[in-house]
Amino acid sequence: MLEIYRSKDAVLTSSKRINQIERVEDISEDTWINMYAPTEEEIARVENTLNIPQEFLRYPLDEEERPRIDFDDDTGDVLVIVDIPYPRHENNVIKYETAPLGIIISKKHIITVSLRKVPILDQFIDNRVKDCVLAYRTRFTIQILFAIAKDYLRLLRFMDKSLEEAEKGLAKSISNSDLYKMLEWGKSLIYFSTSLKSNEAVLEKLMRGRLVKQYEEDEDLLEDVIIEYKQAHEMADIYASIVNGTMDAYASIINNNMNVIMKILAAATIVLTVPNLFTSFFGQNIDFPWDAGFSSNPVPFIVLTAVTVVSMVVSFIILKKKDFL
Repeated sequence: MLEIYRSKDAVLTSSKRINQIERVEDISEDTWINMYAPTEEEIARVENTLNIPQEFLRYPLDEEERPRIDFDDDTGDVLVIVDIPYPRHENNVIKYETAPLGIIISKKHIITVSLRKVPILDQFIDNRVKDCVLAYRTRFTIQILFAIAKDYLRLLRFMDKSLEEAEKGLAKSISNSDLYKMLEWGKSLIYFSTSLKSNEAVLEKLMRGRLVKQYEEDEDLLEDVIIEYKQAHEMADIYASIVNGTMDAYASIINNNMNVIMKILAAATIVLTVPNLFTSFFGQNIDFPWDAGFSSNPVPFIVLTAVTVVSMVVSFIILKKKDFL
């Protein structure tokens, strides 16, 4: 999909000046080209029209591409690749992963490239971001990075609340579904932490380097973005540690419950085995109440029954004192 946007005349209100963007059909100067899941024809159109290096348009389409900054000496174009979060639904379970987003800063245009539609960019398309001017390509790039950081923080807060609810459910009864959710959140937090760390490195390089022209306001905004990414990275690490600790704790609880059950079963087996030692010796030679000779000699049966009951009681008392029951 290929979408083209440009800044339109600012809307004047009583208190401020609002900049807006609108969608157009033709590529011109100071336009924003948003590409997601592009076809070969769309890639060729942008490449030929803007003289963008082909590899810049294809790198972000690789799901395994890592965040980095690349510079083309011939055209002067700068490619910034960062990881963005996105949810994936599978078997009624929401999984959070990351995918690369490429931002190409050229002399007269800015291009965003991704393998799938990026909901984060909708706030720019819908004019919900103030001071958004496409001609200020560096600032627009930093604003996109800022929006990505806020989205990470939003998802991390949502995951924190979900973790609290899952822990309350596990405190009542341990279910496999809750444990699977915890496992998936742990994986998502690892993805987030790794991607945020890589994004931080990109921002630090963008801050130190002179690959793109920056004004004083851009540097201040970039510093704020770096702070947001550091905060998100710390939150992801903390939540990942909490998930791992919770999973270890519940694994210990499950093992402990299993040990208690096995101990009770072993003790019950011992209690039931002791009478069997006596009945195995005398069972074939003793008349039972329904036998013909029982009335003439009932003593062995009574003695055996009494010994059996006493042995069970003694075994129970001993195991109880040893805390096996």
